[in-house]
Amino acid sequence: MRLKDLLEGVRPLSCTAELTREITGVSCDSQKIQPGNVFVAVPGTQADGRRYISRAMARGACCVVCREVPQEDVPYVLVRSVRRTLAQMAKNYFGDPASGMTLVGVTGTNGKTTTTYLIKQILETVLHTKVGLMGTIQNMVGQRTEEAARTTPDAWQMQRLLRTMADEGCTHVVMEVSSHALTLERVYGLHFAVGVFTNLTQDHLDYHDSMEAYCAAKARLFAQCDAAVYNEDDPWHRRILASAQGRHFSYGVTEKASLQAQHVTVTAAGTVYTAVTETEKAAVEVPIPGAFTVYNTLGALGACMALGISLQESAPALRDCRGVKGRMEVVPAPGKDYTVLIDYAHTPDALENVLTAVNGFARGRTVAVFGCGGDRDRTKRAQMGAIAAEKADVIIVTDDNPRTEEPRAIRADIIAGIPDTAHWREVPGRAEAIRFALDRAEVGDVIVLCGKGHETYQEIGHEKHHLDEREIVADYLKNNK
Repeated sequence: MRLKDLLEGVRPLSCTAELTREITGVSCDSQKIQPGNVFVAVPGTQADGRRYISRAMARGACCVVCREVPQEDVPYVLVRSVRRTLAQMAKNYFGDPASGMTLVGVTGTNGKTTTTYLIKQILETVLHTKVGLMGTIQNMVGQRTEEAARTTPDAWQMQRLLRTMADEGCTHVVMEVSSHALTLERVYGLHFAVGVFTNLTQDHLDYHDSMEAYCAAKARLFAQCDAAVYNEDDPWHRRILASAQGRHFSYGVTEKASLQAQHVTVTAAGTVYTAVTETEKAAVEVPIPGAFTVYNTLGALGACMALGISLQESAPALRDCRGVKGRMEVVPAPGKDYTVLIDYAHTPDALENVLTAVNGFARGRTVAVFGCGGDRDRTKRAQMGAIAAEKADVIIVTDDNPRTEEPRAIRADIIAGIPDTAHWREVPGRAEAIRFALDRAEVGDVIVLCGKGHETYQEIGHEKHHLDEREIVADYLKNNK
């Protein structure tokens, strides 16, 4: 491909590079540059790509894409937005694979992962088609899985993955769209048939500074959608819709909405309700307990309705949903008279939701084992401590991913929100905390391991160490028969 073709749709401010030159690829990482590559000097949050221009050129880069004229005497393409240019170049390089598929994007604080999986299942069941998925846990091409490095891939990896999905016959793609991805232009240039807004609660304020900024980042998705499907019960939906360009379609439980859940029943076996619109009514049965399951399934049903699939077609597809790893996941405990659950709840709202759900079916005590991530929003830690004290019978405060923070300081921030009247213990070390909880489990207890979910590692400093909560529980049960 010629540089000129790679830059189609881009309006450079100036260019000294040879546009007819054949290029061999594109990279933002100077250490991965191959001869003939274009080096994109992305202004990163931790490192500025302009610092590595000389290294990239020494490794054989043919030119650099940047937002300021380089100090080095090198061929360059000067652009207003390096990130948008990268997204457009990736789209061109891989032949605009999304143009032949139907895209559904899901954004919000909680429920994104489960909602995307539910949409994928409905589409595959009803349309008998192959569906791609991009998300926190993994990427999927039909039933084949690929490891996911982040919730939403960077623009280059996303277009590469979309190309693979298109080549392997996917007709639809469902993806989680994070606030980081929207701010960093990872989905720039993509057109979504449907965008789904699940909810907005406190998270990522270390990055966005305020809830208003966080909301504004989420809202950007809906400027790229034909239809907006949104949670009417969430007060932030009005600001989200300010950016929506297409049709609006609401869902809810308490507020009047286009798609309403009525007669909701939650048991340990799952969630049952009646989904109602002005013209349709359908029974919904999902083997996932919790009030949040109602919202996740409504979002999925609403997205599919926006794609032209009726409730009568989509609702039955939810009866056999397989669930999602790390979301209300039951850990096998054969022969024991207590239950162990793993959930990704790492925000105040998510923690409250999961503990409320467990309280609805626990025969004994609700035991919450959790910590908070380091180098992230500190203000939510005390809030989560207070929520655990209100919703759990027993609290075990431990470590999550401390990263570069002192674990003891993180635990202290959580404990600051726990009243003296609560039944709590501080247990350093996540594996030790899990064993501590299992040692003291009583008949009918539900032990909820919150925060790690699908993750099988613990991030300490700048390194990831293997830590799979399923293995910890299994080893404990093996040694304590």
